[in-house]
Amino acid sequence: LSRQGLPVLDRTKYASHKNLEKGAYILRDSVTEPDLILLASGSEVHICLKAAEIIEKEGVNVRVVSFPSWELFEKQSKDYKDSVLLPSVKSRISVEAGIKMGWQKYVGDLGESVSIETFGASAPDSILMEKFGFTPENIAKKALETYTRNNS
Repeated sequence: LSRQGLPVLDRTKYASHKNLEKGAYILRDSVTEPDLILLASGSEVHICLKAAEIIEKEGVNVRVVSFPSWELFEKQSKDYKDSVLLPSVKSRISVEAGIKMGWQKYVGDLGESVSIETFGASAPDSILMEKFGFTPENIAKKALETYTRNNS
C-alpha cells in the first residue's frame, strides 16, 4: 500500500503509464477481445482491477482503462480512441467517486456509471465507499448485469 492507503500499481503486471499523456490508456486487458470495458481514474482504478478479476471468473473478458483526462483523450486521433474504447464493445462501466456527468460520452447508451449523485454524507472513507457501491464485488455485479442485458 502507498502512504495514502491506495495500492501501488505493479507495472510488471499492468501496462506501463507511457500513454498517460494521451488521457486514457489500457491498463489491463483480456487475453482475447474484451466483452466489457471498465473505465476509471484515480482511486477508483484499483477497484476496477479487482472487479475485473471477479468478472473474468464468470467467463467474461474485461479491459480496464485508466482515464485520467477527458480533455487529453479528446485530442487524440480517432484511431487511438477507438483502440482504447473499442466501438464494438457496448458494455462499459464508468466508476467515479463523484458525479457521473460527462461519462455518458464514453460509456454510451448501453453502458452504466457507478457514481455518487448525492451530497452531504460523512463517515470514514472505507464506510462511504462501501455505502455508495465502490467495492470490487458491486462493480463486478453491475458490470455483469450490464453485459447480460446487452447480450441477451
